[in-house]
This record gives sequence, C-alpha cells and structure tokens, in this order.
Amino acid sequence: MSLRSISAIDGRYAAQTASLAEFFSEYALIKFRVLVEVRWLIALSESPDIPEVRGFTAPEMEFLDRLATDFNETDAEQVKAFEKTTNHDVKAVEYFVKERLTQTSLAEVREWVHFACTSEDINNLAYALMLKGGMETVFLPLTERVIGGVAALSHATADTPMLARTHGQPASPTTVGKELAVFVYRWQRALRHLRAQEYLGKINGAVGNFNAHIAAYPSAPWEKIARRFVEGLGLVWNPLTTQIEPHDSIAECFHAIIRFNNITLDFDRDVWAYVSLGYFKQRLVAGEVGSSTMPHKVNPIDFENSEANVGIANALLEHLASKLQTSRLQRDLSDSSALRTMGTGFGHAVIACNALLRGLGKLTVNEAALAHDLGAAWEVLGEAVQTVMRKHGHANPYEQLKALTRGAAITESTMRAFIEGLDLPDSEKDRLRALTPAGYIGIAPDLLKHLEA
Repeated sequence: MSLRSISAIDGRYAAQTASLAEFFSEYALIKFRVLVEVRWLIALSESPDIPEVRGFTAPEMEFLDRLATDFNETDAEQVKAFEKTTNHDVKAVEYFVKERLTQTSLAEVREWVHFACTSEDINNLAYALMLKGGMETVFLPLTERVIGGVAALSHATADTPMLARTHGQPASPTTVGKELAVFVYRWQRALRHLRAQEYLGKINGAVGNFNAHIAAYPSAPWEKIARRFVEGLGLVWNPLTTQIEPHDSIAECFHAIIRFNNITLDFDRDVWAYVSLGYFKQRLVAGEVGSSTMPHKVNPIDFENSEANVGIANALLEHLASKLQTSRLQRDLSDSSALRTMGTGFGHAVIACNALLRGLGKLTVNEAALAHDLGAAWEVLGEAVQTVMRKHGHANPYEQLKALTRGAAITESTMRAFIEGLDLPDSEKDRLRALTPAGYIGIAPDLLKHLEA
C-alpha cells in the first residue's frame, strides 16, 4: 500500500483489490491486446482462404502462445516505450508483436499482424476478455461467499423468533433465519443473471463492413472467419456494429452488478438496524476501538463501510452503463477513457462484499433481546384474533381489535381476557389462548426450503 495513492482502491484497500489488477489495470489491457493480436495472426494462418499466410509449425505455435501467456510487466514496459513514439496505444502493441517476430522464423509474416484491423477490433475484444475474466475469477466467487455466509446464518437461525418491524414499528413476528433467507433468495436470483451474462465482440474493420478485408480477399468468407475467431476467444460474436462494438452487453453486465449491489445495500442497512435494536451482538476484536472518546462503543462499521462502497460502485457503473451505449455516428472516442474506469467500479464492489463478510463474521444473535421485544408486544396477536373472528362471522372484528390494540400497551392478560369474552368454539379459543408472540411465526422456518442448496 502506498500512502501517496490518490485512490483508496490502490491505497487503503489495495490488499483487497489486488486480484483485480490482472484484469483491469493498464498492464492487463496491454496483455489482452497482445493476446488478441497473436490469436488473430494464428486465425489468418489457419484460414485456407488466405494462402499468403502459411500454416505455422508446432514450435512456432508454441512461441506465439507463450508471447501471450507469458506476457509480463517487462513486456508491458516495452509496449509503453513504443507508445512514447507512436502516441497510439494499440499501434504500440502491434509494433511490439512485430518486433518479437523479427528475430524468429515468423519474421516473414510480421506484416500480417493487425491485418485489416482497426484499433477497436483489438480493443473491444480485449475489454470483453478483461470483463469476463474479472467477473468469473474475482467477482462471482466473492458473491458466492457472501451468499453462502448469509445462507449459513439463515439456516442456523431458521427457528429463532423475532419481532418484525414494518415501518419500523412492531409487526407480526417472523424468524431471524427467514428474514435473512429473503436476501439469500434475492442474491441467488441476481447471481443467475450474472452467470448468464454474455460478452460480445467483433472484428469487422473500420466501420463494421469488412471493407479492407473484401478489398484484399473478395471471396473469403469473412463473417465466418470473424465469428469463428470471436467465439474461439470464448465470447459471443456481434455481426452488426459500427467501428465499435456498441457495448450493450457491458451495460447489461454493469446493470446486473448494480442490482446485486442494491440487494447488498438493503442487507447492510437492515443488519445495521438489527444491531441498533440489539437483535444482533458484535463479537469484540481485541485492541479495536469503537470511538476516540466513548470507550463502550462497538459500532457496525463493516456494514457502514459496505454501504458506502456499494454507493460509489453503483454510481460509477450506472454512469458507464449509460455512457457506453451511446456513440456519435460510426465512432467517437469518448468511450475509450470511460472504459478504463471499469476496474474502479469493480474495486468498490469488491470492497463492499469484503466489508459485509467481515461484519457477518462478527455477528451473534442476541436471543435475550429478541425474547424481550416479543414478550412486550402482545398486541401483534390482534391480527390472528381478528382473522379467526372473521372466519366465524363476527361483526367488525378488525375494528374491535383496532380499538383494543392501536397505540395501546397490550399485556398477555389483556389479550387473554379479550379472547375469553369471544363467542368462539372452544377449539378455536384453545388455539388462540396457546398463542404467544414468539410462537406466532406462521411457516417462516419452512420457507427456507426455497433457497438453492
């Protein structure tokens, strides 16, 4: 961590976001550009419609493969050195690859590097691979940890009764586990969308029409070649573009992340409220300080940290999702700088998930506080009583219970006395007499069956 870093991602939180550097750094962008250039050269050599590019020998294929897979920071520095002269980042990559071929048996095909390509043919594929890699390698596994952690606590507390609080006020009881399960179910659904995400790519020239390709090889099946190449990279081929791939799939991905993050935000705020109510206690960490002046404080700082970073991540991802889908005519350059900030959005999303996991690891259920609030809320049984009264044809049952309970401090004896005065079958009275706030939870524990295993 550098104390002089301007961004907290590369400073205070550097250890948490280091894994993203392999996918969203300047180094990563150069590396994936080299990969695309090399793979395109190989694709040309494998096409029978382009006989001028001979087939490569096994050692040559191994050399090209290593050029991409063994790419390192020294190589990246050499690319940046080329860029000082070219003032063009993609052309610098092209020159780097050509230079590496010069002293090998592949020198004769060096001018086929970047053949018929516009810079965006390389860039869109590189960014798609970066996004796909960052999602599959870093973000999705982290979301699975979040879901798994909350699911474990949900199952452990499936039967633990808790007073619900609609509008922040006492409401029909639930269980701790069921309320946590609501978030797990929402996250699981959001994760299915994230896993199903498509990553589109194109390689069709300066305005998307294969103009230069057709000029050189009018009879070559360029759409077939392009599709095979893009799909060979593990991406989805986009057949209709301008100079740029329109970034719709990137916007879809960012919106899906935002939806996942919003569930995280909702969870952070609810757990914060439960901690405030005393329903959760937080495990003490030796040496940790909650306040510089109040020694007793144990604050829910992890959930507050998560909330803050979700907000920053969503703000940036929302901007990118909207901005990247628009481009003037066949191309403007405004997406170029915007795309370079993808990693910042991911960084804050990762920090948010990590903070949630830290906070989750400190939580313990305060059953005494839960029991205390339930025991002081006999008025919540008014819903059950008036519903049974409706069943047996009583006049104005809701209004009767409203008069008894609304804004009033109802005790066990008050509720029992009301039940005793009702004209109900003994079996119904027995069921109502047996009710307690802690026992009035419906089928809350059983609803966890709807969670994915």
